[in-house]
Amino acid sequence: MIVSLVYQVTRKLLSVPAVLLRRQTSRDAELLLLRHENAVLRRQLARPVRYQWADGLWFAALSSLIPRRRWAQVFPVTPGTLLAEAIVACDFLPIDLVDLRRVYALVFLEHGTRRLHIAGVTAHPTAQWTAQQARNLALEAGVRLESLRFLIRDRDGKYTESFDAVFEAEGIETVKIAPQSPRMNAHCERVIGTLRREALDHLLLWSERHALRVLSTYAGHYNGRRPHQARDQLPPLADHHTAPLTDLKTPRRLLRTRVLGGQINEYGYVA
Repeated sequence: MIVSLVYQVTRKLLSVPAVLLRRQTSRDAELLLLRHENAVLRRQLARPVRYQWADGLWFAALSSLIPRRRWAQVFPVTPGTLLAEAIVACDFLPIDLVDLRRVYALVFLEHGTRRLHIAGVTAHPTAQWTAQQARNLALEAGVRLESLRFLIRDRDGKYTESFDAVFEAEGIETVKIAPQSPRMNAHCERVIGTLRREALDHLLLWSERHALRVLSTYAGHYNGRRPHQARDQLPPLADHHTAPLTDLKTPRRLLRTRVLGGQINEYGYVA
């Protein structure tokens, strides 16, 4: 009885604007119905919904018609987030060795996951060497390249047509930033700064091999354990947060893992 009464009252209230603006209200009601149906279908999925880069372009186009303050209520994910998931960026990182020689590391960063790739380290980054590192990345990344559509890079002469052809074969379009505009590749510049502040500035590097080992070790920490604000404090390789401890009375042993000789420490409970 009460449910029926509430239903009748609700229906009467909804009919009031329909009298005033029947056409617009009818359209809004259809949209609400579609959104509710979409929410029901989401609850029945066993895994999170994955969007493609084309969905991001569509959301970005529609975002110009909707006030920004309502994006959180309207869009399942923000348009910028979807577009970022289709981007990978690269840049060279200069490294000074203890004997005053300079070597260069080629760094790749996936915008969506923040996953870091150290392609290689060399004292002579030729165009042939750079193209080979791109081929190695394509073989290493494998399936992950299927979700990428754009490569951001600068106009360095070491990036030749052979380098771009590796990504074109994977369906990835190369986007060149403007000359002398490092901020257009801000994500990659930021991770290069992170590499310096958290690792390279605190260590003496002796050779190319030593530099590569240090960068690879740090990349393992960065991808596996380092939290990122853009990913809700999740590391790049994690897809969910660990369950919080509920039994606080039972003593647990805390394990510390030293990374780079103790420059970085990782902590976790022993299983």
